[in-house]
Amino acid sequence: MRKLFKVLGIILLIIVLAVAGVASYVKLALPNVGDAPQLQVERTPERIARGEYLANNVLVCMDCHSTRNWNEFSAPPVPGTLGKGGDVFDKSMGFPGTYYAPNITPAGVGDWTDGELFRAITTGVRKNGKAIFPVMPHKNYGQLDVEDINAVIAYIRTIPAIENKVPESQSDFPMNFIINTIPEKAKPGKRPDPSDPIAYGRYMVTATSCGECHTPFEKGSFDENFRLAGGRTFQLPAGMLTSSNITPDEETGIGKWTKQLFVDKFKAYRDSAAAHQKVDFMKEYNTIMPWGMYAQMTDQDLGAIYDYLRTVKPIRNKIEKWVPSATATTQTK
Repeated sequence: MRKLFKVLGIILLIIVLAVAGVASYVKLALPNVGDAPQLQVERTPERIARGEYLANNVLVCMDCHSTRNWNEFSAPPVPGTLGKGGDVFDKSMGFPGTYYAPNITPAGVGDWTDGELFRAITTGVRKNGKAIFPVMPHKNYGQLDVEDINAVIAYIRTIPAIENKVPESQSDFPMNFIINTIPEKAKPGKRPDPSDPIAYGRYMVTATSCGECHTPFEKGSFDENFRLAGGRTFQLPAGMLTSSNITPDEETGIGKWTKQLFVDKFKAYRDSAAAHQKVDFMKEYNTIMPWGMYAQMTDQDLGAIYDYLRTVKPIRNKIEKWVPSATATTQTK
C-alpha cells in the first residue's frame, strides 16, 4: 500500500509539474508573433487622407479610442477627444475582465515606432510584448492590405496629442492565461479592385468587422454557425440591445432589401442633425452601432458591402432588437 501511495504521489507530482510548465510557457513565452517590423511610414497627404477615412469611417478606430456621447443616438465621438482612449469594456458587457481602449494620440503612442504600431494593429501585441484582448479585431486587421494599415498609422501620427492616462486592462482567470494564445502573425492580403464588387465587399466587411457585432458571442467565443445572423447582446442602461441579422434571409435578414435601401439606411445619418439626435441614455433606446461614422463611407464601399452580404449563407434567425427595462421607453430608430 505504501508503494502504491508513493507511485500515486510521483504521478501527481509529474502532473503538477506538467501543468505548471504549460502555464509558465503560456504566461511567459507567449504571445510569440515575432519582433515588430522595422518600418517608417512616409506621411504623404494621400496616405494621411486614406488613413483618416479608414480610422473614422471604416475600421472606426476612433469609435472606441475617443469619448462617445451617449446622450446622442449611436453615441458619436465627442469633438476634441479623438484618440484619447478610455472607453471601457467589462463584465457588465460580457467580457472576461476589464479592458480599456488606450490613448492612441501622440501623447499615448508617441514613443512607439511605426513597426510597433503595425504589430499591435495587425497581431494584437503591444510595444511591451503583452497581448491585446480582441475587443480590437486585430485578426481582421491582420488580413488587410499593408498599405491600408500604413495609412492608418500615418493618420494617427497627425492627430492632436491629448494627455490622458488610461488604466491597464486586466483579464480574469482563466482569460489571463488564454489571452496570450490569441495573437497570431498577420496574414495581409491585397485590397481587391472595386470593379470586383464581391471580392471588394468581402474585404470591406473584414475591415469594418461586421461579424464582430452581428454574430452571437457567448463565453468568450463567437458562434460561427450564426455568422452575420445577429444575436449578440449588449446590456445598456435602458434595456437589452441585440444585433440584427444581416444575412440574406428573406424573413429575418436583409434578403428583401435592395442595394439602394441598404445604402440609403446609412446615408440617412450623413446629415449633421440626423447624426446628433438627442437621447436620454438612461431611459431611451440607443445603439452601439456608430451610424454617423459608417454613414461617411462612400456609396461604392457601402454598395460593395451589400453585394458581398448577398452572397453569404442565408440564416433564419429572428431577432428582437430591443427589450426595454421597466423604466425605459420603447422608441426605436
